[in-house]
Amino acid sequence: MGHSRGEGTPAELMDGLLARAQNGFEIGEGVLAQARSALMHQSELRSCRQCNERCGQLGYSTYRHVFLLPDGSSLLLWELEHNTGEGGRPLYELYADEDALALAERRVHERLGGARWEELDGLPLWLPDQLLHTAEPVENSRAYVADNSADHARRVLRRAENPDRPGEDTERLLATAFAHDIALAPKPRRRSGGPDVTWCRFYEHAFLLAGGDEIVLWELEHNLTRDGRLVCEVYLDEVSAELAADRHARALGVDL
Repeated sequence: MGHSRGEGTPAELMDGLLARAQNGFEIGEGVLAQARSALMHQSELRSCRQCNERCGQLGYSTYRHVFLLPDGSSLLLWELEHNTGEGGRPLYELYADEDALALAERRVHERLGGARWEELDGLPLWLPDQLLHTAEPVENSRAYVADNSADHARRVLRRAENPDRPGEDTERLLATAFAHDIALAPKPRRRSGGPDVTWCRFYEHAFLLAGGDEIVLWELEHNLTRDGRLVCEVYLDEVSAELAADRHARALGVDL
């Protein structure tokens, strides 16, 4: 199984994160084992803030590292990078809990000075334009792997919560799958205001069938629910998955 567009394997990424994190000892062994067993990974800039001081430009950035696990679920780790070290050298912190990350971001923000933390409520976090306007996707050759592919298809469909998920006809076809490929779709999103708390991610599951045909399932993973619960939905095409994400966002008054 290949990994995402990030460099190195998931295990190598996890080792690199630990090696530079000042608080790596806080990450539990269970989380480490999950990350190192991941099939693929992707890293993305979540937010950053900067302030200009007489001693130079100070700031901090938060990165979100997504690990796709063998059971199809996702593991999230957050990395906080800030240049508050001696001589402005960068320091790194790693978190498996988003609440702990929020406390760390506030601590670093107050160390840097500038606006009071409370004054930032309701203001959007800065994201670079290149993340919001990606180039047209290019065709990538699939890296099919024969590894309990029919069972993987069953698990993907079983966790789908949307009532219009693929039905019995698709299930019967996927029962003959002998190889599959999983890809994280690069579809960066942001909210138009407020802290970036929206999670919306697309996965492409491609299956080779016994007769030589291919079926692709598009999985939408999001927390665009009334209670913020993370859910999964599955569709037979990319457009349907995109429309579902937009529909959920509009229902909550969120701009993706």
